[in-house]
Amino acid sequence: MSSAVWYFSRATGLVSLVLFTGVVVLGALGAGRFATREWPRFAVAAVHRNLALTSLAFLAAHIASAVLDGYVSLSWLDVVLPFGSAYRPLWVGLGAVALDLLLAIVVTSLVRTRIPPRVWRAVHWLAYLCWPVALVHGFGMAENDAAHGWIVALDVLCVLAALGAVAYRAGAKHAGPELLGGTR
Repeated sequence: MSSAVWYFSRATGLVSLVLFTGVVVLGALGAGRFATREWPRFAVAAVHRNLALTSLAFLAAHIASAVLDGYVSLSWLDVVLPFGSAYRPLWVGLGAVALDLLLAIVVTSLVRTRIPPRVWRAVHWLAYLCWPVALVHGFGMAENDAAHGWIVALDVLCVLAALGAVAYRAGAKHAGPELLGGTR
């Protein structure tokens, strides 16, 4: 049973990476600003938000299955307190850092209408730190993944997608609003 839970934990971690990459890509493209006639601003923003919520569900399954697996000693406290785990403290600690950053993003998003927009935006920018920290957590935890080329390819595609979206956004800021699909 333990190997099935481990595979489930690994699979939900990989799915979380792909989903969060989509969230980061849409966020980098400016979510609502990356609108077209076919995809109006509210629809793009809704996809970004719903993809983020779906990502959270897979992340919760990933974390719960890792803690409940029992193959290694991993506690619920290890999930939120960085670098205290007896099992691979660096890699589990980076996962905890990523989770803590994500929790700050989620909490401020839930109270977005009750906090100043600048505060929400500043905390939301943590996604650009959270995502690569989570990616490095995955690299470190999966030392044997080099034997599985498709996992390495998936990681590379996620990195290229995120970098491409950030590069596009950086270029679009200087090119004008028509590249972002509308006016400002």
